[in-house]
Amino acid sequence: MDFHPLLQALILGLVEGFTEFLPVSSTGHLILAGDLLHFNDERGKLFLIVIQAAAMLAICWEYRARFGGVLAGLGSDPVAQRFVLNIAVAFVPLAVLGLLFGKAIKANLCNPVTVATTFILGAFIILWAERRDHVVRIERVEDMTPTDAVKLGLAQACALIPGTSRSGATIIGGLLFGLSRKAATEFSFFLAVPTLMAASAYQLYKERHLLVMDDLGMWAVGFAASFVSAFLCVRWLLRFISTHDFTIFAWYRIAFGIIVLATWQMGIVDWSSP
Repeated sequence: MDFHPLLQALILGLVEGFTEFLPVSSTGHLILAGDLLHFNDERGKLFLIVIQAAAMLAICWEYRARFGGVLAGLGSDPVAQRFVLNIAVAFVPLAVLGLLFGKAIKANLCNPVTVATTFILGAFIILWAERRDHVVRIERVEDMTPTDAVKLGLAQACALIPGTSRSGATIIGGLLFGLSRKAATEFSFFLAVPTLMAASAYQLYKERHLLVMDDLGMWAVGFAASFVSAFLCVRWLLRFISTHDFTIFAWYRIAFGIIVLATWQMGIVDWSSP
């Protein structure tokens, strides 16, 4: 087996895992890495679906006890029932808007100017959100109401615009709507499970003709790299937000937006191919 595809798989798996749950847009980083590694064809896009599912499973593993408790109490525990309801209603806006406008967004907004603009605009929104008075109404995810969940679901739907960041939109939306930093971050983790699961299952079904046994080794390496790096990133982020805000990610987004424009102008990266 050629080593080069395995190296590609390792790098892309690490990029996915380390960026999926940070407010920096994993898609933008994967576009850049995929182009630089010359792995941005249809087979490469299918591979990204596989490693995205691995990042989602890392959340399931990290919070396995919590999810297990929710499943065990689903028949009688009002807190568990509200948790599931909140995740379900928060998932709906992205799912509906994605089905209605996904193709149009991909056709018209997947371009370097849009990606760079949303990176930088998102950075200024983070800076503004961190500088305003943050009145906390909700300390824990379990204290959220379905109305809170709908608001965060609408915030997550903003991530349909390339370069926005699903986790970033959800976390910053949570801060603006009165969630504590930890509650907003954890809810973005939990909401990732149905979101990434649905997206992965849908795309795998659509692209099933590209599934071949020869790619099994590549998938295994990328899956493992994504799972481990996502698991480590989630644990690091929870420790980080206990003593820091998200300002550093805003400055990183500005820098990355400049990189998007520079690589596009120099013809290094095809940013119209997400």
